[in-house]
Amino acid sequence: MVMRNGVDVRAGHPAEATRWIVGDGPQAAGGALVRLFCFAHAGGGAAFFRPWRTALAPTVDVRPVLLPGREARLDEPPYRRIEQLVDPLCAALSPQLDAPYALFGHSMGAAVAFEVARRLTDAGRPGPICLLVSGRQAPRAVSARRTLWTLPDDDFVAAVGRMGGTPPEVLGEPDLLQMFLPALRADFELSETYRPLPGGRLRCPVVAYMGVDDPEVDRNGLLRWHEETSGAFTLRLFAGDHFYLKGGRADVLSAVRHDLQRAAELR
Repeated sequence: MVMRNGVDVRAGHPAEATRWIVGDGPQAAGGALVRLFCFAHAGGGAAFFRPWRTALAPTVDVRPVLLPGREARLDEPPYRRIEQLVDPLCAALSPQLDAPYALFGHSMGAAVAFEVARRLTDAGRPGPICLLVSGRQAPRAVSARRTLWTLPDDDFVAAVGRMGGTPPEVLGEPDLLQMFLPALRADFELSETYRPLPGGRLRCPVVAYMGVDDPEVDRNGLLRWHEETSGAFTLRLFAGDHFYLKGGRADVLSAVRHDLQRAAELR
């Protein structure tokens, strides 16, 4: 039994799964070619992928993952270490792995998606048909990025604001910021303390996305994602910075659709 805040989150508990996964209700695309679970950046939530749900339907059934500490789960304590997150997250996903699925993760979400993909594959569950990672160096690449999660509040908020992923109306409103700050700092702690967990290589294709002006990653660090799979590897570059994919850009969504369709044909 796996417990989180007194709740049993074993695989097969669909009621708990609905807290983690957005988009599995009556509007879910039953005839979709693939189900896409999406993992946001540090401080991000399911809303980040809202434009994707409409744009990629009906071929892709987009199901954003909502971690504790934000949006509808604001009253739940956030996770600070990835090794604490992976098991309950995989348990919540398990009831929804009854169709071909893929994982997309941006920045912190790329690390989470990768570890979820490995855990599900190593556990003998059906693995993803594809892993799409965005805006993050490969797990075994050395990052030169400054550590932010240990900074005092004012410095931390200023640094996060410069990255551009958190709405200015959140950072500029003291009461709202105080509600949001614990999850934001916890996400950065999880992301910046992350080291690869024990596990094998993936067998599915991996596609790495990045903005060409992203100060957080470099091309060589992204290329090293090929080490994490025995399957095919593709690198895709887009105009823009770390948050090149904001707002559901047509060229990004076209690439996602193409990569998923190709993976579905190869499986």
